[in-house]
Parts: sequence; structure tokens; C-alpha cells
Amino acid sequence: MSRYKRVVLKLSGEALAGESGWGVEPDRLAHLSDEVLAVHQLGVQVAVVVGGGNYFRGRMSEGWGIGRAEADNIGMLGTVMNALMLRGALTARTDADIRVMTAVPMQSVAESFIRLRALSHLDHNHIVILAGGIGQPYVTTDYPSVQRALELDADALLVAKRDIDAVYDKDPNVHRNAVRFDRLSYEDAVANGIKVMDTSAFVLAGEQDLTMHIFDVSRKYLMRRICEGEDIGTLVSANLPSKADG
Repeated sequence: MSRYKRVVLKLSGEALAGESGWGVEPDRLAHLSDEVLAVHQLGVQVAVVVGGGNYFRGRMSEGWGIGRAEADNIGMLGTVMNALMLRGALTARTDADIRVMTAVPMQSVAESFIRLRALSHLDHNHIVILAGGIGQPYVTTDYPSVQRALELDADALLVAKRDIDAVYDKDPNVHRNAVRFDRLSYEDAVANGIKVMDTSAFVLAGEQDLTMHIFDVSRKYLMRRICEGEDIGTLVSANLPSKADG
């Protein structure tokens, strides 16, 4: 039994990469595919927003001597590569229909994102993988993940982070006194400059009262357990007061 009918999973490119941080590691791809299916098997409608940072990031543009807008376009292509890899891995594991939809038209490999069509896919219990961000430069996949969750009327956005088990007031790998939050309001996240997601993503989610869970993607079945009712990692909401661990 799930507390959510429909969720959007925000999956960074780095979550697919190996220790080098580049490309796709087969074991990680298999793990993430199993995690998505564990949620889908609960009867939850699942859409996945994938990043492309394991191939290219816009902020790398200066080192390559190219403009930021061009670099972001390259990064969007990286998200499509990850989406196709994830579709392939899921298809090998399930008979469910897997649809890749992109914000940048690529008719030969994926459907263009149309909100009503995506909703229809979800209503038919298809798994929808969303690539290309929102099709515009100067935007990471943080903001598009919130936007897509709102467009698709998702009950929650699950933000899968690599090697981050929750939200802290500062980097716990650097600061031993970092405070871990069980619950966090969007107002406090913005006011305290929390960097786990872009500020613009927090602002939009807070304005629209979107429920968000931030957790460690490397641990097994956390997504499923969150859908089943456990508050693992950090719950971010507009209506809950912030609560530090302990």
C-alpha cells in the first residue's frame, strides 16, 4: 500500500556514474532500474527526470572554450543518452511499457514531451522517463524536475542524491558539526542557502506546496519505503516546520 499515487523521481547523471564520475556504470544502472521497478510494483505511477552531469555540465564550458548556452545544449543531449540507457535496462527487467519523452524533439529515438500525453502514459501504468530538462539553457535538472512534478500532478518529488543521505546545513564531509534535517521548510532552505538543490527549484516547489523527499540513492529500496510511508532522509515541505535530527 502506498501513500502516493504518482511520483516523479529526480535522478542525477552522477547517480549512474562509477567512481570516476563519468559515463554509466552497469551495476549502478542495474541498481537504479531495480529501485524504479520496486516503486512501480507498488502500483505507483512513476516518471523519472534524468540529468546528464555524468557526461557534460554547462559550468564546464569555460574549460572547453565554448559558450554556456552551447554547453547546456550538449548537457541536454547527455540526459537523452542516460534516458535511453535507463529505458534499455528497465525493458530488460519488466514487461511494463517504458516511454522516453524529451523536451528537445528527437522523433527517431523518443517522443516529444506533451503534458497530456505524458499523463495518459502514466494513467496507463507506463513508466515515463523525461529527458532534455525543459529544453532551455542556463537551467540544471533541479528546476525541471520540480516543474515536471507540478505539470504531471505528482503527489511527491523524490530527489535521489549520490552519497548524500539527507539535507544538512553545511557539508557533513567537511564540517563535523553539520546539522542534519529530518524535516525542512522551503522558506528555511532558501533563507539558509541550502545547496542540495538550486534555489530556484526550492522557490517554485515552495510556492506550489510540492512535497519533496531527499535521500541517498545508493541504499536499496528507499524509494519504495518512502512511498510506503517512511520518512527517510529529509522531507521538504511548505507546511512543516523545520526539524533537525535529534
